[in-house]
Amino acid sequence: MWRPPRTRSVLGAALLLLALVPSAAGQDEVDVALVLAVDVSRSMSPDELQIQRRGYAAAISSPEVVRAIEMGLHGRIALMMFEWANDGHAREIVPWSIVETRADARDFADKVLADSTYGQRRTSISGAIRHASELLSEVPYAADRLVIDISGDGPNNQGVPVTQARDAAVASGYVINGLPLMTRGGVGFRFNIPDLDEYYRRCVIGGPASFVLPVIGWDQFPEAVRRKLILEIGGRVPPEPARIVPAQITFGEPYDCMIGEKIWRRMREQYFWDP
Repeated sequence: MWRPPRTRSVLGAALLLLALVPSAAGQDEVDVALVLAVDVSRSMSPDELQIQRRGYAAAISSPEVVRAIEMGLHGRIALMMFEWANDGHAREIVPWSIVETRADARDFADKVLADSTYGQRRTSISGAIRHASELLSEVPYAADRLVIDISGDGPNNQGVPVTQARDAAVASGYVINGLPLMTRGGVGFRFNIPDLDEYYRRCVIGGPASFVLPVIGWDQFPEAVRRKLILEIGGRVPPEPARIVPAQITFGEPYDCMIGEKIWRRMREQYFWDP
């Protein structure tokens, strides 16, 4: 179609200007959208809850994590944190935030430290996975990967079966990684199980390159979180079977993923607790 010379020159200038301005969609692209789901059930003592909070803040703002972010394709990630306990408790600590620079990471860490944690009854890993899935379904960024990072010190004992929530999340394209806290302390120690890392591997995590990173003692916690974030940002699992337990298909003995619910039912019947 023929256009007058003046019209063509104006159109050409407009196209050139559009080419020089970054697209809004490009500004919203991130390497990973990562949900940090933090257990605050009463099986952990108040001191342990504070160690956990400080450990996350130190890891997020560490030079190693910032460097991992900078090495990504887009050089930025989307990050948010909430704490969970029973099936009805999911409290936002820091909303969705772009972390691109060390200043961004420090700002996120400062918000983590500025908040206070109060222990809550019961442990619903399935509730935490479902809430994290809802957050990822509404993430306001274009993410290459969608990951749920879930920590906890005991098995699921409330809500839908954890495998049901896990399978739904994986079917939606989300990866679930686990940080089982194999520690002792808090008033709910009777609900701990000795093979929590195996429980997380068999019943909680899922999706491509998902993995479990156990924490045996609280002195290991800050380093474990730092390593876990670096792996999740890079989408990698290093070959260190002594410390990392990758997700894998197994044809061994079946694992009872309802063990937490059974422990709770037995304790309730023994002590006449309310449901």
